[in-house]
Amino acid sequence: MRATRLLALIAGFGILLTGSRVAAQSLGDVAKKEEERRKQLPASKVYTNKDLGAVPPSSAPPSADTKDTKDTKDTKDTGKKDASAAPAGKDDKDAAKDDKGKSEPKGQAYWADRRRALQTALDRDSTYLDALQSRINALTADFVNRDDPIQRSAIERERQKSVAELTRLKKQIEDDKKSISDLEEEARRAGVPPGWLR
Repeated sequence: MRATRLLALIAGFGILLTGSRVAAQSLGDVAKKEEERRKQLPASKVYTNKDLGAVPPSSAPPSADTKDTKDTKDTKDTGKKDASAAPAGKDDKDAAKDDKGKSEPKGQAYWADRRRALQTALDRDSTYLDALQSRINALTADFVNRDDPIQRSAIERERQKSVAELTRLKKQIEDDKKSISDLEEEARRAGVPPGWLR
């Protein structure tokens, strides 16, 4: 009986060793086949800066002053043409042609679309503000009801992030309201009927 068990055990180890050798041989075969396959693939192209070509120089260097950028944006938003915003190299005659093209009267759809976009942004930010305030309230209640200091500190960090986001969002809502009032003032100056902004 003992001899039979010993023979069975030796036979089992023999099978295991043979199986591992077969697996090792097949892995080696697989590696050789993969190496041959890669050699048969066409060489891939490596692109360098020389292949890309030269970048054309810009017509005017970008302004580092953010105030100039904001002023240019404001003139675009209001539809007015600022003399300093005319592209470099144009004379007064060309600038006058651009002014004529820009000063075409804008219809009801233009004003209604602008107002709708601003109102949508305000509504979205207001909804997000309400949701964020609910989140802060829930975090505050969760903080008060926790005893574990590690969990409390994690909740407090999350609450502080939410409070900072709430402050930023309140400022954004103020900006949204100011944008709407600026649009209404711009429309009033342009002689737009009040019904067009609804």
